[in-house]
Amino acid sequence: MPITSKQRAQLRSMATELDTIFQVGKGGVNDALIESVNNALRARELIKGKVLENCELTPREALTELASACKAEEVQAIGTKIVLYKRNEKEPKIVLIKDKKK
Repeated sequence: MPITSKQRAQLRSMATELDTIFQVGKGGVNDALIESVNNALRARELIKGKVLENCELTPREALTELASACKAEEVQAIGTKIVLYKRNEKEPKIVLIKDKKK
C-alpha cells in the first residue's frame, strides 16, 4: 500500500536525523548496491543515501531505480541525498500516522 503525503512528511522529518549509510557512485544502481540497500531496509526500514557527482544518474533517477528494485517507497530526493522506506512486515520499527478518512 502506498504511503500518504502525511506519512511521507513524517518519514522526511525522521530522516533528517539519520546518517548516510550508502552511496550511489560511478557504477550506478547495480546488484551489489541493491542487495546492501535491501539488507539495510530490512534492518532499519528508513535509510538515507548519497548520490555522488561521478554517478551518471540524477538523485531523482537513482531514487526511482532503487525504490523499484527494492520494492520500497520513495520518500525524498533533495540535493544529493535520497531517502527510502520499506516496512518490515515481521518486525515493524516505525509506526506511521494514520490518515483520517473524510
